[in-house]
Amino acid sequence: MITYITGKLIEKNPAYLIVETAGGVAYFVHISLYTFTKLKEENQVKIFTHYLIKEDAHLLYGFADEDERMLFRLLISVNGIGANTARLILSSLNAQELCQAIATEDVRTIQSVKGIGSKTAQRIVLDLKDKIMKTVPQNTDKFSKINNNNKNEALSALVSLGFAKNSAEAMLDKIIQSEGISLSVEDLIKKALKLL
Repeated sequence: MITYITGKLIEKNPAYLIVETAGGVAYFVHISLYTFTKLKEENQVKIFTHYLIKEDAHLLYGFADEDERMLFRLLISVNGIGANTARLILSSLNAQELCQAIATEDVRTIQSVKGIGSKTAQRIVLDLKDKIMKTVPQNTDKFSKINNNNKNEALSALVSLGFAKNSAEAMLDKIIQSEGISLSVEDLIKKALKLL
């Protein structure tokens, strides 16, 4: 099993990297958008990897950090989730957003990933909730509490301003997904008012 690769970054693309090791061997590594953005313009890189052997191919998936690799491995353990689907999920949601969505049973956020239907999203939550809580309990609790409090306060404010609860909540979820979970109540309200 190849645990990680260190070497010179030869080519960087939103879907893959080519990394040349000291021995002169260059590896083609499939990556998520998250890993692509984390690497910046580095010359030397260390990529955590997952080696996948299929009937017709030997594939190497790479990750900027061990947390993302751990989530990738958890995702592919879910029945019906292959490596490419797991990579798509990790490209659409960062590790914190995904952990939070699973821990809080936020099926809608997981379902917002292209190609993930209701049943698959529910299966991800059902299969991984306990594993996520054991693996990253402190982070998940912290992020979910902050985000839920901010979201709930913003939702309450929007409803009191006369907006329908369902549409306001859907808009807040969309904002949190695109902007990240660190937005303040005030920022959430301002952004929602512009979009509603």
